[in-house]
Amino acid sequence: MWAASCLASCCAACACDACRTVVSGISRRSARIAYCGLFAFSLVVAWILREVAAPLMESLPWINHFKQTPSREWFETDAVLRVSLGNFLFFTILAILMVGVKTQKDPRDNMHHGGWMFKILCWCLLVIFMFFLPNEIVSFYESISKFGSGMFLLVQVVLLLDFVHGWNDKWVGFDEQFWYVALFVVSLVCYVGSFAFSGVLFHFFTPSGQDCGLNIFFITMTLILTFVFAIVALHPAVNGSILPASVISLYCTYLCYSALASEPRDYECNGLHKHSKAVSTGTLTLGLFTTVLSVVYSAVRAGSSAAVLSPPSSPRAGKPLLPLDVKEEEENEKAKPVTYSYAFFHLIFSLASMYSAMLLTGWSTSVGESGKLVDVGWPSVWVRIVTSWATALLYLWSLVAPIMFPEREF
Repeated sequence: MWAASCLASCCAACACDACRTVVSGISRRSARIAYCGLFAFSLVVAWILREVAAPLMESLPWINHFKQTPSREWFETDAVLRVSLGNFLFFTILAILMVGVKTQKDPRDNMHHGGWMFKILCWCLLVIFMFFLPNEIVSFYESISKFGSGMFLLVQVVLLLDFVHGWNDKWVGFDEQFWYVALFVVSLVCYVGSFAFSGVLFHFFTPSGQDCGLNIFFITMTLILTFVFAIVALHPAVNGSILPASVISLYCTYLCYSALASEPRDYECNGLHKHSKAVSTGTLTLGLFTTVLSVVYSAVRAGSSAAVLSPPSSPRAGKPLLPLDVKEEEENEKAKPVTYSYAFFHLIFSLASMYSAMLLTGWSTSVGESGKLVDVGWPSVWVRIVTSWATALLYLWSLVAPIMFPEREF
């Protein structure tokens, strides 16, 4: 017994030293990576609790105070929402604290980049405290999460449009035949992929003998938008480029597939329903891993985008996430303005917390099988479709707005 106690103490001390070493190694240049790591870790925690915390939550009287005990899926959804709420509050508090930070001389700049042991402790306490809140607060958070998730998807669309237009401008700026040929090849590949993908969608999601008018409408509308993008972009008055049109077309086709794949597995027009009984732990793990990568990348991209986040007084040049010339920048860092908005950076993670909760709970609307799969259910279908249409409208607006309002800069 004495030896076991000593061994446990040694292990605890080693773990604390390891955590302290890792935290102390987080520098100014890697702070954003650390926030992303913490966010990704929160998603993993939410998924694990969704699978294992239901029996414990059933025994908590302030959670299970119903006359009739809800289904297991209700407790799984509730566990995800409580972890997401703690994550949301953590990043929202940081966003509020960072409002108005303009230079690195501001004391809050050190708060943003340092104090990691304290911040991790606060995050843990917030998440634990969420499991003591009444169900009404969690239910309210679930309701507003749907709106927050829509805002996060809108940010994704804006970032995509900014990236595609920047990509096109960079290659055209070289003004060499090689890059013009590259533009044509990439555009051709995107269009071929869009049409081939649409054919696959017709094959899997409009089976013969079934009334699949809704799926046919979704796929046909996406094909129509593909032609509209090309016509508008190549119109002489617009003087646009075919590369952004082709990339947006491919992305809208992917969103259409994502929407159709999110249809309930028992829906007769979902060609994936034959595989619904064969969902394994490995498949779920892969789905969650893909979701984590997607959400984290979007948050990093938004948090590092100079065009979206930089204050008016800060340098624009698209600073990389981890600058190479560290010593040169450290010499004058105190005199520099911040290179991105800290408040908006944390706000993006707050919205991403809501979005990830909706993904892990099937938009918190269903029980049974939809609760076991990542991002499945009719709300998820309509969110993807509306996102696809919003992407189309924003892209078309980016083409026609300079013509409609020539005196304004876009």
